[in-house]
Amino acid sequence: MNPEEGKLIIFSAPSGAGKTTIVHHLLSKMPELEFSISATTRPARGDEQHEKDYYFISKEEFLHRIAKKQFVEFEEVYTGTFYGTLRTEIERIWAKGKTVIFDIDVEGGMHLKRKYEDQALAVFVQPPSLEVLIERLTGRGTDSAEKLAERFAKAEKELNYAPQFDIILKNYDLETACKEAEDLVRGFIDAPQPPEGRVSNSHLKEGY
Repeated sequence: MNPEEGKLIIFSAPSGAGKTTIVHHLLSKMPELEFSISATTRPARGDEQHEKDYYFISKEEFLHRIAKKQFVEFEEVYTGTFYGTLRTEIERIWAKGKTVIFDIDVEGGMHLKRKYEDQALAVFVQPPSLEVLIERLTGRGTDSAEKLAERFAKAEKELNYAPQFDIILKNYDLETACKEAEDLVRGFIDAPQPPEGRVSNSHLKEGY
């Protein structure tokens, strides 16, 4: 599949909004999708695996790859912790004839949307409220009080970016959100491409 023909599905949200669960649901239902594995400098958590959940690399290697222009987008999400999407990862998935799906930070999602424009469907997963988000993050029990405070501040900022995405998907009920996400993604993938080889998002409408 040539880069002009490939499509990308971008799911972004503040941490704890439910985007990862929704992306896993889509992957289980739609074999035409393949998950884009991000590179990160943070250590693995729990049973996370290298080259499955993330490409875990050192900060030095990450900075080296930035200098070599190997990322289509990258960001220092938290102080000293980098995340990014390798160009080769998108090429790998497109070469298999599949659509790339991202579970990505909000600013990273916006960078990808700007770069790929109508080849990409950018979905912002909106939690019921900031208070619910804080409860979810606190309930994980995986972060220190300092890290939680950093996550809360970042989440509050990220909620303001929602209007910049193609679709705001309200995750007030997870089962409903998963079904709506599936309908959205199928509609985007099945949409005919304009003559120039790009995907039009004009068929999408608000209200989710």
